[in-house]
Amino acid sequence: MKRILAVLIAAVMLLSAASALAEPFRVGMECAYAPFNWQQTEADENSVPIDGGVGYAGGYDVEIARRIADGLGRELVIVKLEWDGLIPALQSNMIDAVIAGMSPTAERKMTVSFSDSYYTSNLVVVVRKDGAYADATRLSDFAGAKITGQLNTFHYTVIDQIEGVQKVEAMDTFAAMIVALNAGVIDGYISEVPGAESACAANANLTYHELEDGFTASEEDTSIAVALRPADSELCAQINEILAGIDQSTREELMLGAIENQPISAE
Repeated sequence: MKRILAVLIAAVMLLSAASALAEPFRVGMECAYAPFNWQQTEADENSVPIDGGVGYAGGYDVEIARRIADGLGRELVIVKLEWDGLIPALQSNMIDAVIAGMSPTAERKMTVSFSDSYYTSNLVVVVRKDGAYADATRLSDFAGAKITGQLNTFHYTVIDQIEGVQKVEAMDTFAAMIVALNAGVIDGYISEVPGAESACAANANLTYHELEDGFTASEEDTSIAVALRPADSELCAQINEILAGIDQSTREELMLGAIENQPISAE
């Protein structure tokens, strides 16, 4: 009986271990911020199914999430959410992490914790090639311009650094900003370099400027990290170890691949 009991206990422990390994790693993202993340209708070698059967997710964030999930020995599940719903979903345990081109700002650190950075970028202004600001080279060149940024991002706050700018109400998505720019409702919008390259690749009439003086932003604003619940310190340590194993050249290759593979669409 003792032997049978020992075998049963061992079997239960093995099943528990297998169950832990198979535990989903639920990652929230917009699936609407190429090249960091996007949604596509067809599967390919670089995509992951979106929870709920609404399509597939691709992009730089997906590649990072895939490597983290593999390192944790867990199944990656992508959960598509609105930008403003990402942190609430994390806090309510709907998801395990946010990997969505999110900066670890001081304001966000009041409610969630962050991993080490997995990407750092500069801010630029996306404009029309045939627009009045196509040749702008400095912040002062945008005096009088109608400029916007995504709602609840530091992109929107840096607009205040442009003297004389017409700060247009923030918009929910980059797709909405592209539509507004093409329609002449705005003269430009703030973006990170990868997002700007992605938008210009999908819209031949757009361009972007890395300005001579540029925007003033802290490192925490321009870096991108994984958002986690403050209580998940052990998970954060594991993720940091995994991220440390992804060298800079690999990160650059992943971003270049994401820019090349993005769906050529403004929607």
